[in-house]
Amino acid sequence: MSYLVNALGHVQLNVIDVDALVEESIAILGLHVTRELDGSVWLSSNGRQAELVLHKSSENSIRSLGFDAVSEAAVAEAAERVEAAGCRLVSTEPTLECCVKGMSFVTPQGHTFEVHSPIADETYGRRHASVGISPLRLDHANITSPEPAETRRHMEQIMGLRLSERMVDDGLSWMRGANRLHHILGIVRGPTGLHHYSWEVSEFSDYCRLGDLLDTRDKMIVWGPGRHRPGDNTYAYYVDACGAMVECAGGMAFIHDDDRYEPNIITALKRPENVRVMNVWGEPAPAPWLAHKFPWAKPADA
Repeated sequence: MSYLVNALGHVQLNVIDVDALVEESIAILGLHVTRELDGSVWLSSNGRQAELVLHKSSENSIRSLGFDAVSEAAVAEAAERVEAAGCRLVSTEPTLECCVKGMSFVTPQGHTFEVHSPIADETYGRRHASVGISPLRLDHANITSPEPAETRRHMEQIMGLRLSERMVDDGLSWMRGANRLHHILGIVRGPTGLHHYSWEVSEFSDYCRLGDLLDTRDKMIVWGPGRHRPGDNTYAYYVDACGAMVECAGGMAFIHDDDRYEPNIITALKRPENVRVMNVWGEPAPAPWLAHKFPWAKPADA
């Protein structure tokens, strides 16, 4: 099956205190605001109009994840696959004005996803003044699902994502899109929600800057810096002002021979045997990282 999506396009969050998260996202991450209207704020790390979209709400939750389709035609094809895959189509229009085409669907587990035409990027207008760490782009997201294998099948059938790696019990899977990086979506066993969303950073020294900036706000890195075995990317995590976990990650492994690539199956599931399965450098995931939960908003009606 051909890929219909290239990469993670945007993350939309419902936020009680939008101003606090906007200020923190500018000061720590170095994002910039591209639009403010009707209780919503768009932020970006580069020349795209939107990567992180915040909506004023009575709760902190994830509203949806958007994926850049490989073309406008791919959006329509993905929409045609929704019903046969056992999911529910809720919209055939994009949620953001910067997308020409878009469609949204809900999984039986309650995740809302959007497939949209590519968000335009200003090739020579990516840089902006910042005191934050200035990531390169939105990289990936890890969601939680009570039926991770079923959710993975939905991603395969509707968006054409391919499995790069998984745990033998399907407790965690990593899936890639047309950009052929190890994963743009991780699926973790757990109550329906978001585990983390991730930004790609360019230098290892960015983690030092991240830690120092968090310290000025009496916050700290939850886990890292380290290097994940799956994806081979460096990482550090913190929890943002609305309670969502944010990862800053180095460049991810590229799947060179895509058609002949065989997904890796991780069989070591218990400590201490699996410590270096998740972190090449040996530091195990701490309890706050493992237990983190961020809820998914109630899906919209069709």
